[in-house]
Amino acid sequence: MKKAKNDGYWKKKNVLVTGADGFMGSHLTESLIRQGAQVSALVRGSSVSGTYKYELKNITHLKPHLHRIIAVNIASHDSTTLVKKLNPEVIFHLAADAYVPYSFDHPFEVTATNLHGTLNMLHAAMRCKQLERIVCTSSSEIYGTAQTASIDEDHPLNPTSPYAASKVAADRYSFSYFLTYGLPVAIIRPFNTYGPRHTYDVIPKFIDLAVKNQPITIYGDGKQSRDFTYVDDMIRAFLVMGQHKEAIGRAVNFGTGKHVSVNRTAQLIVAKSGSSSKIVHIKKRMAEVKKLLCNPGLAHRLFGWKAVVGIEEGLERNIEWHRLHRIKPI
Repeated sequence: MKKAKNDGYWKKKNVLVTGADGFMGSHLTESLIRQGAQVSALVRGSSVSGTYKYELKNITHLKPHLHRIIAVNIASHDSTTLVKKLNPEVIFHLAADAYVPYSFDHPFEVTATNLHGTLNMLHAAMRCKQLERIVCTSSSEIYGTAQTASIDEDHPLNPTSPYAASKVAADRYSFSYFLTYGLPVAIIRPFNTYGPRHTYDVIPKFIDLAVKNQPITIYGDGKQSRDFTYVDDMIRAFLVMGQHKEAIGRAVNFGTGKHVSVNRTAQLIVAKSGSSSKIVHIKKRMAEVKKLLCNPGLAHRLFGWKAVVGIEEGLERNIEWHRLHRIKPI
């Protein structure tokens, strides 16, 4: 079993994080800065009166420590020119429209961000003379409902939503650039990740409702299950994919190897928050995946990676953070 180097690896490394102001991107940016990397952030901007502007939400406290902030629509080809000028050694590409229900009504917009944005970063990476690695972020949603006891990297890709389809396309385009052009691509496939700053998906929504003692609504029968991974464990996964030589040319799953039903998740949140919330069921959601359970065997064999934060400890941390910050979920 090969171990990734940790001591000093990121010190003074020229790193670009796309989606740096998002949930996982903000945690990754923090970790890289703590380890001495020279980090630039690519964030979503908007054109106002002919000027491209941005507003940070999760990394405002990091602004003095960032090398550069690039505000651009990643789906625009302009993003490739800006990244080329930066000439990073490592690119962590996390920028995405990641809220699955949004893709039901906005498939073209989601495809533009998730697929065309990835293509822009791949092309930019090819023009970065110092490039050592580009880590492209895929998703467990590409697999659809598990057809086996757990999902390994050879599981069929059966996307059930426009979001998932866009991530399949981006995942396979990324791999093609490794095969066709020899680009040092590593593809990370995170399973459901939760923790501080997460503002969409089931856990932050349930926590917000629980601390307000409001009814917690569950789509369908609540027997659908997910492999919930705490964000600290997933950031370790990103870092190993960004530095370990065995990651190049591979797509690797990261998750706990344990799944929890949505019903059980709601029950744990109610209990651990001391809430009086009632749990109610409504009609099932479109494109629902019944079961997502990671087989993290490859990550463990290649890198010695293993999730260490269990669901109960992770929920306790998440609830405490939410009480302190009270950020409204999407």
